[in-house]
Amino acid sequence: MSQPRIAVVGAGPGGLMCARVLQRHGIEVVVHEADAAVDARDAGGTLDLHADSGQIAMEDAGLAEAFHAVARPEGQAKARLDQHGTILSSFVPEDGDTAAPEIDRGALRALLAAHLAPDTVRWGHRLTAATPLAGGRHRLDFTDGTYEEADLVIGADGAWSRVRPLVSDAAPHYSGVSFLDARYEDVDRRHPGIARLVGDGHAFATDGQGRAVIGQRNADGVVRAYLALRTDLDWHARAGVDLHDTAAVRCFLLAEFADWAPELRAFLTDNDGDYVNRPLHALPAPLTWPHTPGVTLLGDAAHLMAPFGGFGANLALLDAAELAHALAEGPTLDAAVTRYEKAMWARTGELAVQANQALARFFAVDGRSDQGAPDHGAEHRRYRRAAAEYRAQAGQAGGRG
Repeated sequence: MSQPRIAVVGAGPGGLMCARVLQRHGIEVVVHEADAAVDARDAGGTLDLHADSGQIAMEDAGLAEAFHAVARPEGQAKARLDQHGTILSSFVPEDGDTAAPEIDRGALRALLAAHLAPDTVRWGHRLTAATPLAGGRHRLDFTDGTYEEADLVIGADGAWSRVRPLVSDAAPHYSGVSFLDARYEDVDRRHPGIARLVGDGHAFATDGQGRAVIGQRNADGVVRAYLALRTDLDWHARAGVDLHDTAAVRCFLLAEFADWAPELRAFLTDNDGDYVNRPLHALPAPLTWPHTPGVTLLGDAAHLMAPFGGFGANLALLDAAELAHALAEGPTLDAAVTRYEKAMWARTGELAVQANQALARFFAVDGRSDQGAPDHGAEHRRYRRAAAEYRAQAGQAGGRG
């Protein structure tokens, strides 16, 4: 097809990946991002890139070696505990296991941004409106008063996407679970008990009454924890807790986790800095929409789901790479987007259902502490098999460009 004007809204991993693979195909693209810079905010904790999705996208982007240079395969380790600190199950990856190594979200975002052509991303460019024009074109208006028109708008702008309403009236709904995000810095020296519990990877502790502490090792001596509750969306207002009052939040948490072991209650009290409230939302699943000329979605904008299973970022990356390939190979924009959406819906729908169900099981209020820990060894073998199958299918189809 002739060179279209392509606009990606959102410079998270999915939006940046799409731009990177498009540029490898010689296709021009502009990415619009509300953040002022790649490191303007805390991008969040660590995530695991699966061999059958996120890592395939990194290969397509020509960044597999760069990814593995900074990834942490030891971070695949996991332990499950009850509220008394008893270890119920554990997993330690074998030497050479790279089925799902960890990388901090900020590091992944920076890696992708660094491998784009100069000025691809327009930082500080917050979208205020996307308006359909004739022939599948759209006008994008930004808070700085500027606007532009595009032949294709790719919504990679996350849970509260401003692009999604162009194709669907679906909106995220609250899952019934909220996380309080906490950080512990220089953890091995300053918080050795927390460092010991989390180890190289993750520690999941739950009491079977809708409460959990999830600790994860990040890079640079940081541990991050999610102090989780099955609760109302406005729990803090109902409890009279000011989220900006660290002491008040801490007092609330100590009452909620009163019967937990002291070593686990340290996660509630020893954090460095404030708590960040993160209520978990999800889109209806599976979600599809009528094909709409000139616009499509990827990642959380298309299939926001619970974080259990680690599918979200992986699917966003694979969405992005596959959409870029479709645009490079398709005879028309409509044909390329139709091909991409059909494959994306087939891949993501059931995984979104599974992730949301896993969250519900983990936070079930049924008195059981071990909510059926997954077999991570089998999970890793499944990732590797699926990756081999994916590559074989891509090869039969003539490669991936």
